[in-house]
Amino acid sequence: MDIYLLDWANLLLRWLHVITVIAWIGASFYFVWLDNHLTKPQAEDLKAKGVDGELWAVHGGGFYNPQKYMVAPANLPQDLHWFYWESYWTWMSGFALFIVLYLCNAGQMLIDPRVFAWGAAWQAVAAALVFLVMGTVVYEAACHTLGRTADGGVGNDGRVLAAVAVFVVAASWLACHLFAGRAAFLIVGATLATMMTGNVAHWIIPGQKKVIAQMRAGQKPDPVYGQRGKQRSVHNTWFGLPVLIAMLSNHYGMLYQHAQNWIVLCVLMAAGVAVRVFFVKRHKGVNSWGAVALALALLAGLIVWMAPRPQASGAVAPVTLDQVQAVAGQRCLACHAGELAQKGVRLDNAEALVAHKAQIYQQVIVQRAMPLNNATGMTDEERALVGRWAQQ
Repeated sequence: MDIYLLDWANLLLRWLHVITVIAWIGASFYFVWLDNHLTKPQAEDLKAKGVDGELWAVHGGGFYNPQKYMVAPANLPQDLHWFYWESYWTWMSGFALFIVLYLCNAGQMLIDPRVFAWGAAWQAVAAALVFLVMGTVVYEAACHTLGRTADGGVGNDGRVLAAVAVFVVAASWLACHLFAGRAAFLIVGATLATMMTGNVAHWIIPGQKKVIAQMRAGQKPDPVYGQRGKQRSVHNTWFGLPVLIAMLSNHYGMLYQHAQNWIVLCVLMAAGVAVRVFFVKRHKGVNSWGAVALALALLAGLIVWMAPRPQASGAVAPVTLDQVQAVAGQRCLACHAGELAQKGVRLDNAEALVAHKAQIYQQVIVQRAMPLNNATGMTDEERALVGRWAQQ
């Protein structure tokens, strides 16, 4: 695809993806908050209608009174609003972006020969897709074996989430040993996101439709559908922040280029879970400061552990701009020369190198994100030389 059109596809798909993520995660957070703030109705007419919880709220100059029925109202209205397209479009736009950026450009974005030498690009593409499928397979197996009671009801969520945590750690390790670091982070996040959308598409929405069909047929709704839908919705609550940090962190080379990048990813996702624990408990009126302390401790430990170590100083000759231009000519100009330079960053002349000195230092030395997946084979000695020049 022409680089100009590819940039437009990247921008528009990313924009769509961010919009739908905001809508989906926002709705998910709101309903968890709502569930935790509902109070038992006091009015007899609400009790008679089967209302199990209600809330009074004010927003935007108006008053709202949402009410929740334990299974369903006695008289089901014809006009019902469904919350599922936010989830579906989030996954579809994300997968489309994954295809455009990674699968169609596997040789550059998915494969890093320093990590694993794939025989062909299609093999890496197939393996990436297997991750998405296997995540759902493992998760569903955990829900069916660990998350249900003998009579088919909802069982112990703690065991299911523990099994998912073990899988995520294993998947992070494997992905970071098979794919380029940036791609590995994204694949792990997309695997969790696929579980989340699967919950909406195969359990939450179908369960609600079965309840509605039973009611319209004059039958008593089976509460198990609501219980299972609620279970999967709660799971999605815990998955949300780990997915977001996995997606955001793959934009920071210092994270995915680390020698133990799979540990970095796991710690970041664990911090996300701890943050979510705090907010869920806060909605119930409990300030879980231990969860906040845990999140901060995980992040602080990660920052200290990953901090660059000071290099031994010694008498070295100053680096000339000609030396840097020679390195840039070999390692950078494939993507950063001429009018079509990536991100508009041209490094094909002395003035441009000096103008972008700070960016070069950040991307090449600190984050080691460039060259992308070190496709042009920049050596550590060349990085050190560029680093000295940038700090002169």
